[in-house]
Amino acid sequence: MDRLQPLEDHQTLFLSALGLVTLFVTYLLCRQDPEAAVPYHVAPPEQAQRGWKGEVLDETSLKVSGSSLIQCYCPATGEALGRINPSTVEGIDRAIARAKEAQVQWANTTFAERRRVLRTMLKFVLENQETIARVACLDSGKTMVDASLGEILVTAEKLKWTIDHGEEALKPERRPTSFLMMYKKNEVIWQPLGVVAACVSWNYPFHNLISPTIASIFAGNAIIVKGSEATAWSSTYFTSIVTSALTACGHSPHIVQSVICWPSAANYLTSHPSIAHITFIGSRPVAHHVCASASKALIPVCVELGGKDPAIVLDDLSNNDFERVTSILMRGVFQSAGQNCIGIERVIAMPKVYEKLISHLTPLISALRPGSILNAPPDQPVDIGACISNANFSTLERLIADAVKQGARVLAGGKRFIHPEYPKGHYFTPTFIVDVTASMEIAQTELFAPVFLLMRAESVSHCIDLANSTQYALGASVYGSSKADLERMVREVHAGMIAVNDFAVTYMVQLPFGGVKGSGYGRFAGNEGLRSLCNQKAITRDRWPVVKTSIPPPMDLPLKGSGAAERAWGMAQGINWVGYGDFRGKLQGIRGLTGW
Repeated sequence: MDRLQPLEDHQTLFLSALGLVTLFVTYLLCRQDPEAAVPYHVAPPEQAQRGWKGEVLDETSLKVSGSSLIQCYCPATGEALGRINPSTVEGIDRAIARAKEAQVQWANTTFAERRRVLRTMLKFVLENQETIARVACLDSGKTMVDASLGEILVTAEKLKWTIDHGEEALKPERRPTSFLMMYKKNEVIWQPLGVVAACVSWNYPFHNLISPTIASIFAGNAIIVKGSEATAWSSTYFTSIVTSALTACGHSPHIVQSVICWPSAANYLTSHPSIAHITFIGSRPVAHHVCASASKALIPVCVELGGKDPAIVLDDLSNNDFERVTSILMRGVFQSAGQNCIGIERVIAMPKVYEKLISHLTPLISALRPGSILNAPPDQPVDIGACISNANFSTLERLIADAVKQGARVLAGGKRFIHPEYPKGHYFTPTFIVDVTASMEIAQTELFAPVFLLMRAESVSHCIDLANSTQYALGASVYGSSKADLERMVREVHAGMIAVNDFAVTYMVQLPFGGVKGSGYGRFAGNEGLRSLCNQKAITRDRWPVVKTSIPPPMDLPLKGSGAAERAWGMAQGINWVGYGDFRGKLQGIRGLTGW
């Protein structure tokens, strides 16, 4: 028995230790995560309920005759969604004042507190995907799949990236010093700007509103978001998703303010002296007005203006990749009925693959079914949604007719479509136009429509020339096998973003988003997007308490004694030689400083 005693003691100690470890692990698992998402509820609009039917308007117009009200309606069906009383100049002042007051406290929150708000939003978005998608579809006319990919997926990615990487992007950053300033240590910090604004387009009413809000509030700012009049109805619900998350986490909802107004009042917002930064997403003509207005108060503007994005298909595309790539091209062109700032506007193909694309795509595009997925019977799939308005249809038909006169061929569509079930909806027939050349107006104009435009290129160099032949340079994509050709495209195609053998995925990894040339300037998304919403403050500090900057006596003002100016000049030259000369130059500088 005595020989067994040590073994029993070891077993007892082991079991005791195991029990303590188990208790500790249980404690870690059970304790409340300070950044855990907080449950909350936002009442969905009644129109988002399945089976909802609204009054079909006789006149589908945003303006209510004899009133300043905004008439909201579903562009896929013409059903009325309600009326919005637009903000006035006084209303904008009140919104900015509320945001400004709330931002003072919000700026002092920790990154952990801000992450908790974003985690809370992410959980809500994932749990309420159908409602969010239905609201976006009702207001913009897109399909549910388009809403999932273009509204929810990209918003969830933006939230998750900011949660995971946002703090790292905004951490203070050490910077190198120089030989002359070796006794200094240097740093750059990113601080909130205060109240910023975002003027966003209608094509993605959820994502375009939420995305700048995510970045702005994580950077410690308050934000005024001006949505488009065309999607004014959904702005209230989408904004409440953010403000309710803030409230649930114990913060003021006033740091996010939604403004819907007519252009006459928008000018007041974009030149307001209390706005520190503007993100603008929209068209070039409107951008000119926004930038001119912002210049009055010297407000910096990040401008994203859409494009004429090329997708380049090289002849060495493998047979195994052909169908995969054509599926990507179809989605890239027809996503949200072509109303996508980084949608594919031109497909440029080399000779061997050109005819193959025509034969493969013609039946696919001809078979696309437009409609409203919200009311379609289950046995009648809808492939493509409505356009936001029919205002551009005459221009589209003119551009297509003009291209045909110059030798292009229309193999599918080419005109507006009166839907038999939704005659008040705004539909353009999915269109396939081939043999388009760079000299045609249709190849130079952003269509923002469901038009698959195919251009023939004779060589890799010709592909690049065609890709660079427009005033736009937002995104691009290239498909092929030759690494040398693909990398040449990466280098030589004018674009702010380019995807190799893929489409628009730079946003899905939160790389900086934006373009050059006529597509705008500035970037949002990624580190660059977060930092652009901050005051980038440069700081120098003494490295050692006993070594500090002092002015050498010969250079001290006022200069003293005969020949003072010459001595001061000699010393100044010596400092420059010591700091920036080669070995001999440094010796020359030392002689100048010491008088050798």
